[in-house]
Amino acid sequence: MFCHISFAQNPDGYTQDISGSDLKIDMMSIPGGVFEMGSSSKDVNAKDDESPSHEVEITSFWMSKYEITWDLFYLYLNREIDNVGSISEDAEVSVDIDAISGATIPYVDMSMGMGTGSGLPIVNVTRLAASKFCEWLSAKTGHFYRLPTEAEWEYACRAGTNSAYSFGASNEKLDDHAWYQSNSGGSYHKVGQKEPNAWGLYDMHGNVAELVLDGYQEEAYKKFKKKKVVDPIIFPEDEYPTVVRGGSWIDEPNALRSAFRLASTDQWKRRDPQFPKSKWWHTDAPHVGFRIVRVKEAPDTKDYEKFWGPKEIE
Repeated sequence: MFCHISFAQNPDGYTQDISGSDLKIDMMSIPGGVFEMGSSSKDVNAKDDESPSHEVEITSFWMSKYEITWDLFYLYLNREIDNVGSISEDAEVSVDIDAISGATIPYVDMSMGMGTGSGLPIVNVTRLAASKFCEWLSAKTGHFYRLPTEAEWEYACRAGTNSAYSFGASNEKLDDHAWYQSNSGGSYHKVGQKEPNAWGLYDMHGNVAELVLDGYQEEAYKKFKKKKVVDPIIFPEDEYPTVVRGGSWIDEPNALRSAFRLASTDQWKRRDPQFPKSKWWHTDAPHVGFRIVRVKEAPDTKDYEKFWGPKEIE
């Protein structure tokens, strides 16, 4: 396996202000490059859905330094600052914030007692809710935000490495980089408490697993065998399954590997008493959250729904 970066990492990350709030989002610059995605068939820890490994080219983008937190998500949930302030002068998108569907207020403590205080990662949200947060943030800022693709996520996690973890082939140093089953104490933790990877991203391994854009297909990588693909994405055909990455506070070390793939499931709503079940919240995924990316070139407006979901939510 190999990983080739086409140029030195651009240091020009930035901090995204949110008008009407003191909260900010640190965005790290991720350089474009080519890497080997997935796992070698010789890797004894690899799952079948991680093979074959294949060459992928990624265009440069920005990724949030930390997982999105409860306090950030509550800005979207409460919608109290929608029309406060103005968008950036260098805005590349213009979105009517009043037309964005709002998530329902949760009827129980969706943190499952782990807390929603400052710096704690949001969990139990659906992929739709995470995508609508991105749409709302885009409307607030004038910049196009979305969930990362599966390929972008793995590329950023590896940060120029081709080993099982971004810090090496062995999990001996996992405690320094991640919250997982053996050290989490049965809970997620504030973001940014462990060591970052080489590109300054925290909690890519563990703490909470992270939703991405792609639909889950067990044999997806076989489509790309023996050919280089550029910025691949498999848009989901249904609500489930979609891809989740990174492993979490409940997982064993193998699930925190850079190439590990998890499929979302409707069983994450099994205790939801509503009918129909919530489109916004899971009841059984206290280990799943998300982080966001911003691409250098926004898509055509006609394609927004591919990334943010439908305008009208029934």
